Amino acid sequence: MKDIVDQLIDWHAQAMPCALSVVTRTWKSAPRPAGTAMAVSADGEVAGSLSGGCVEGAVYELAREALLSGTACIETFGVSDDDAFAAGLTCGGTLDVLVRPLREHDYPPLQELTQLRAAQRPAALIAPLNDPDETTNWQWRLATPDSLPANAFGEAVRSALMDGAARTVRNDGAREFDQTAGQPVGEVLIIPFPTRPRMIVFGATDFAAAVTRAGAFLGYRVTVCDARPVFVTRQRFPDADEIVVDWPHRYLESTRDRIDDRTAICVLTHDPKFDVPAVKAALRGPAGYVGVMGSRSAHQDRLERLRRAGLTDSELARLSSPIGLDLGARSPEETAISIAAEIVAARWGGSGTPLALTAVPIHRATGAPAVS
Repeated sequence: MKDIVDQLIDWHAQAMPCALSVVTRTWKSAPRPAGTAMAVSADGEVAGSLSGGCVEGAVYELAREALLSGTACIETFGVSDDDAFAAGLTCGGTLDVLVRPLREHDYPPLQELTQLRAAQRPAALIAPLNDPDETTNWQWRLATPDSLPANAFGEAVRSALMDGAARTVRNDGAREFDQTAGQPVGEVLIIPFPTRPRMIVFGATDFAAAVTRAGAFLGYRVTVCDARPVFVTRQRFPDADEIVVDWPHRYLESTRDRIDDRTAICVLTHDPKFDVPAVKAALRGPAGYVGVMGSRSAHQDRLERLRRAGLTDSELARLSSPIGLDLGARSPEETAISIAAEIVAARWGGSGTPLALTAVPIHRATGAPAVS
């Protein structure tokens, strides 16, 4: 859904009708999580994807039918056992998909959402699921952290905004967060739009440029910081959201209130006078990932320097050094993939082991159970 909101608004500006399909619930090895969306315009253009190819054809036809009939539905897709050519999830999963033509009153919340995202403010879209074909009262609701009630439903929305995972919950017995409506909403889909997580890259090197590109690709808001102005330039780091000329540890202190457990800090300076103070400040902050580049001998020397600087073994245990997964990387780009892979694994609890050698679920469970 995050990827197609702008397209929906663009179609609306062109007076182009469209139907929206959203995954509302998944079981087992469904390839995409709840909140994944695909839209089909009246002229047949497609935006987004639901399953990586398994059910797109069938959902496309449902969307076209919804545009013609003006009615909505929730369809379940699962494994095709009897007919190999039927729409199904060959990976063994099952998913529910809400298919609904968008109407005029659906767009104001989407437009407000784009404004909140531009301002780097978190928000969640709330979609009622009990009666998807209701044409009068059905509409998106937009929730922001300061508009949520202090109850289980409000906590479910807050949790979604924290972990970024959509979820379907029940709100029976609670009032809707929008008190002006004042109606119980029953079962709803929460689609969170959290602010972009931060990646802070220290060291204006070719490796840093590659890591910056990888971070931007993963959706991070990337800051590149180096104390040497001749090296940290916009020309060298066109993919960075922010370029800072400062000593790394001093910058970390100045931006501490913007660092949380989603933040990834990559220290690529290769110089003890820069990286030791930076790593010390990073490990004593709330960042979820702190990695530092260097050989194994450099790592041992750095550990001794950090211990002399007062860091404890429990603090040092948070450090990923040498940075990255063992991919046999050589070039800056390969090394950036190694670092990005370790950051993803740290964020979602992956082991970094080849899936062929594991028996764990490929798609880890996210989100909260239903609330009432």
